[in-house]
Amino acid sequence: MKANYKMLASAIALGVALPAAATSMSSSLPKPETQNGVTYLSGGIGSTEAQAMKAEAKRYPLSLTFSAGKDNEFLASVPVTIENSAGKKVLDTVSYGPIMLVKLPAGKYTISAEAYGKTRHRVVQVKANGDTPLYFHWRRV
Repeated sequence: MKANYKMLASAIALGVALPAAATSMSSSLPKPETQNGVTYLSGGIGSTEAQAMKAEAKRYPLSLTFSAGKDNEFLASVPVTIENSAGKKVLDTVSYGPIMLVKLPAGKYTISAEAYGKTRHRVVQVKANGDTPLYFHWRRV
């Protein structure tokens, strides 16, 4: 009888701990924002938030990472513009951290990001499924 109570107590504790762990990871994510129907997250400051962003990337077709210098130091406050294949701006914002996740429909896009007064441009084909990673790197001035 005592063994049954211990098993029940363990099951209850596990049932409480698992959702708490999942909530803890999702609460580490920045709040999603939407512009022109495009949902995005920007953040990744600190190891907990960066880990949460990397785990969340599988739900976003495009992930952007910003770094600088020979040590690949992460950058924040990076202006980002995304244009579709017709040249229409679909997103014009600032990434508040070194990682930006973007939900875009499948298609070809031009991504522009600026740091140290220099703008980097990348053309990317975003797939409907999966995460397309894109890296922007600047040398320190």
